[in-house]
Amino acid sequence: MKTKGTRKYKVNVVTMGCAKNLVDSEVLITQLKANKINVYHEKDNVQSDIVIVNTCGFIENAKQESIDTILNFVKAKKQGLIQKLYVTGCLSQRYREELETEIPQVDAYFGTRDLPALLKRFNVDYRHELLGERLTSTRSHYAYLKISEGCDRPCSFCAIPLMRGNHRSRPVEELVQEASFLAERGVKELLLIAQDSTYYGIDLYNTRMLGKLMDSLAKIDRIEWIRLHYAFPAGFPEDALHIMADNENICKYIDMPLQHASSKMLKIMRRGITRERTEALIEKIRNLVPGIGIRTTMLVGHPGETGKDFEEMIDFIEKVKFDRLGVFTYSHEEGTHSWSLKDTVPKREKQRRADELMEVQASISGRLNQQRIGKILKVIIDRKENGHYIGRTEYDSPEVDNEVLIDAGVHKLRTGEFSSIFITDALPFDLIGKPHTGDS
Repeated sequence: MKTKGTRKYKVNVVTMGCAKNLVDSEVLITQLKANKINVYHEKDNVQSDIVIVNTCGFIENAKQESIDTILNFVKAKKQGLIQKLYVTGCLSQRYREELETEIPQVDAYFGTRDLPALLKRFNVDYRHELLGERLTSTRSHYAYLKISEGCDRPCSFCAIPLMRGNHRSRPVEELVQEASFLAERGVKELLLIAQDSTYYGIDLYNTRMLGKLMDSLAKIDRIEWIRLHYAFPAGFPEDALHIMADNENICKYIDMPLQHASSKMLKIMRRGITRERTEALIEKIRNLVPGIGIRTTMLVGHPGETGKDFEEMIDFIEKVKFDRLGVFTYSHEEGTHSWSLKDTVPKREKQRRADELMEVQASISGRLNQQRIGKILKVIIDRKENGHYIGRTEYDSPEVDNEVLIDAGVHKLRTGEFSSIFITDALPFDLIGKPHTGDS
């Protein structure tokens, strides 16, 4: 049964998973608000009549978190605290039939491309004239800009194509329009995201257009930082590096998930690259963009990974010395190519390898941070917390990377603004600093 008179209801949108899911929630919220519906994003202090859970289905932990969240709201519905519960997103796309059977108390399930159908539940239509307009749920000075959807890569372990479909780029003009809209509303930092940002443009323009897009975005007034995420290493467009080097408002930063370093494992994982080619690419990136900060992600415990393969990964990381690094343990996902392989590495061993990897990275990060002491860095102040202002350099993305801590009891700064910070000390994953006054 559809909800009538929904405009008087309060709707709470709850987002699970990655930044790409967050953008989807922001688009949903924008559509609902434009139709005069009272909608909030993850407001605990608002009594909601309708809850929409935007789920993640990437790996086992994320799936379980989404399911637990759904069950919590099912309980709230049974208690009369909410009237309706809708579920959308990746988990719902991938397991809709199973979810409808196992959790029938949910009023309706929707997939990743079902936004118009979800809006119909509120007796409203998708408003195409809002294209390029988007309300944000992040801090007001930065926003994610999703440049494409889906993925054409055949990576053995990844279920993203099952949930998001094939790669679909958004036109350059549309992205510039949206970025301009965000800039007019106070956004200073754009974080470019996609399943595979280096593939951007091939489907629309028959050529890689990431460099052209970055150059166009760099011309927008009031955008001071543009940050590139999720750059697939195979087929990396070199022109994007030249544009990064030539534009001061493009952060000297790349988030490039490599997943492994053993050529044997890269082949099993169907990554389309070898260790030797990876090292050559990193050398080229650092030569073309001096001082660049490179973030990567590694995956440990994939079927076939031996102790020798893992040691090769450690050797690679110690040699390359990434500025930032994250690690996942392998999750055996049905429907992926790896599902046909035996999950050979025990769960405890996967976690041990992940812990060892992060110990190595902590040492590398600590040494690199020590080199920042005495330097003056441009820092965006994100928030004030526990007696400190918390900021980031151009080498750091929100939520996942290092932070800069400034004593709020001694210094006065404005959140959402850039400051010149003199670095006084360093921790393994953070920097300590104070405002630069000319005599720091």
